[in-house]
Amino acid sequence: MRTLGLFGLGLLVIALAAACGSTKKQTATGGSQSSCAKGSLNLVTPGQLTVGTDNPAFPPWYGGTPHSPWKVSDPRSGKGYESAVAYAVAKQLGFSKSEVTWVHVPFATSYAPGSKSFDFDINQISYTPARAKQVAFSGSYYDVNQSVVVNNGTKIASVTTVKGLAPYELGAQLGTTSYQFIQNTIKPSKKPSVFPTNAGAVQALKNKQIDGLVVDLPTAFYVTAVQVPNSKVLGQFPAQPGGEHFGLVLAKGNSLVTCVNKALSTLRGNGTLTQLQQQWLAKATGAPILK
Repeated sequence: MRTLGLFGLGLLVIALAAACGSTKKQTATGGSQSSCAKGSLNLVTPGQLTVGTDNPAFPPWYGGTPHSPWKVSDPRSGKGYESAVAYAVAKQLGFSKSEVTWVHVPFATSYAPGSKSFDFDINQISYTPARAKQVAFSGSYYDVNQSVVVNNGTKIASVTTVKGLAPYELGAQLGTTSYQFIQNTIKPSKKPSVFPTNAGAVQALKNKQIDGLVVDLPTAFYVTAVQVPNSKVLGQFPAQPGGEHFGLVLAKGNSLVTCVNKALSTLRGNGTLTQLQQQWLAKATGAPILK
């Protein structure tokens, strides 16, 4: 009986060791996250949270005086909605501000398949089923309204309905949901113009190469306030329940998404996300709704 008991105990030890090895492997390869303790997180660099975004980093999503290598704004400042959200998530995960590192990730690269140089990317990236096949998305940290920016004194500036936009040439950045919105919802008679970067699309509006620029509403207010003189937000499109939203982007299968979602849920529940929106996106209100 004693010999059998030891043999059984040995089998139990082997089984437990195998189970522990399996759990460790699953976490390392992006399986379920069993713990959200700082030391258990699946990170690019242990002990450091690496956050990606595009450069230039534009208000109202980012703020602060730019310092090399960042242009226009500095994500490291903690100013601007997305910078503030990133640091709030980091704090929930157990990281101090000094333990957060920012890396430049071009918009279209962020949701491309493959390995990532970041733990999560925050760059006004809307969730779509197609993108979700290539990367992991967190839940929403901002629900999106698309809008149209136009030059004052032009024919399009008097339009008040979605149907009224049909005869005009609209533009947006390549790969964005704004461009998809033009094609699928506005459906203009003229082929929409597409630009590799949003800066290029803004310049086209400024040069009156396009009649209107479609962007998310907070970005539209920055365009009119800073980038295109004598322009205005023509209107916004009605938000749909459960519709377009921005999510944090992670490598496909990264178990960290579970802990990021837990952090966002806490920030939503305690009112932090609402407070940060009021602080940084308050100007994005009052635009007429195009129906």
